[in-house]
Amino acid sequence: MQRSSMGRLTVLLICCALSIRLASASESSMESEEVTIDGSAHTTPFPHFWEQMFGSGRAILSLRESYRRDIRDVKAVTSFRYVRFHGILNDEIGIYSEDGDGKPVYNFSYVDQIYDGLLEEGVRPVVELDFMPRRLAANPDSRYEDFWDGPNVSPPKDEAKWEDMLRALAVHLIDRYGIDEVSQWWFEVWNEPNTSSWKGSPKQASYFELYDHAARALKSVSSRLRVGGPATAYGAWIPDLIAHTAQYNIPIDFVSGHVYGGDNPDKVLGPSRRSTPSQDDMVCAATRTMKDKITHSTNPHLPLLVTEFNAGFEDEHSYDSLYMGPFLAHTISQCDGLAMVMSYWTFSDVFDEKGPTREPFHGGYGLIAAGGIFKPAYVAFDLLHKLGNIRLENTAPDLLVTRRDDGALVIAAWNIVDPGTHCTAKDIVLHLRNMRSPSTAQIYWLDALHSNVLAAYQKMGSPQYPTSAQVELLRKSARLGAPDVVRIRDGILRLHLLENGLALLILK
Repeated sequence: MQRSSMGRLTVLLICCALSIRLASASESSMESEEVTIDGSAHTTPFPHFWEQMFGSGRAILSLRESYRRDIRDVKAVTSFRYVRFHGILNDEIGIYSEDGDGKPVYNFSYVDQIYDGLLEEGVRPVVELDFMPRRLAANPDSRYEDFWDGPNVSPPKDEAKWEDMLRALAVHLIDRYGIDEVSQWWFEVWNEPNTSSWKGSPKQASYFELYDHAARALKSVSSRLRVGGPATAYGAWIPDLIAHTAQYNIPIDFVSGHVYGGDNPDKVLGPSRRSTPSQDDMVCAATRTMKDKITHSTNPHLPLLVTEFNAGFEDEHSYDSLYMGPFLAHTISQCDGLAMVMSYWTFSDVFDEKGPTREPFHGGYGLIAAGGIFKPAYVAFDLLHKLGNIRLENTAPDLLVTRRDDGALVIAAWNIVDPGTHCTAKDIVLHLRNMRSPSTAQIYWLDALHSNVLAAYQKMGSPQYPTSAQVELLRKSARLGAPDVVRIRDGILRLHLLENGLALLILK
């Protein structure tokens, strides 16, 4: 599969290089997209909702230095504040056991090491309450086969013991870190209970019972603890959980759901939908659906946390590819205003749901490949972090116009081309209106010719196990380069975007 991916990369580079030569030879004859940037356009706040929370591999992996190094690298280019992972209740963490009389015994030693380490790196946890300790499971042999480590996904054998364990955990966390700190965490009950990662029956009713006991346990310790769910795949069960909590007076502080670009639209939007969004548009179509369900519920002001999202193409190598730059820009532009936070899955390939990493570019979800090698998605987050916090209205589908506090305009422009489809470049002509037109613009690039780590990896022979020296070369080749400085003439700026190119313009 890696050889096939590298073959496609070769075609991509040849195609894009040809596009550049053709553009240079006959630029005046190429059809251009004309876009007006109006400095007096309507503005709205633009909080950086996409870069505050990230997913990661299971809890125990956070004890690795490679995991924490990757946190530091992501924090260097984003507003990384929260990390979410599965398995804080897994047996390998050792929270729960029983003595010879069946009395619960708690051990928070590894929990302390995990959360101490995160806080030292400047990130707070999303405490995803899963999976079931086997001594507490109704079925000790209930394994989640989709995960390499096979966690237990059974309901508890005793709801009172489940509740007591979570109460003890909450008390311990507050004793160690203080309620002012822990009240800023998020407590999310389970992960994707509408899939095979929950074996309760009936599936939804048994999950609601699990949720009820968890929410009541946490709130019995402190009303300031934030608890929510249902953390479902396809954004399912949201109106059902809200209605359930309202009917039975169960605490709920936020709603969460997951969506990927490759999700089945029938499961995400329903079979009676009027149209089917493209794969590029699926994440935000689903997020809008989740938001609408909250808005039309009995609790319309609940915040929405999309605690997992990514592109989700069947070709897993898309996660490593240049496509991720335009995908992220396109998604951020469309999802603006729909969720309090969206958590990219994941920040690092220190991740083993399908087993140990095979080679650096194996199609892992992370922004950073094994060994600390930055992928195009990492560079895209670096670029998009530079956007301002005020958005200017603009109807162009491939442009995002923002303003920084110092008055500079920061514009993202992209050319999204789905993996496996035709390679084309695109010209955009920007007409600057109603502003003190700057004489130059700084332009940062992510495309086949800029920060393209896959090309550098191929050039060194695509080693399955790169040496330390090779890793350092790849890290350098992947970093965001210095910006081009381009002259603006008569308020007009021209861009030439390669296939799956992303550009970030700063106009001071």
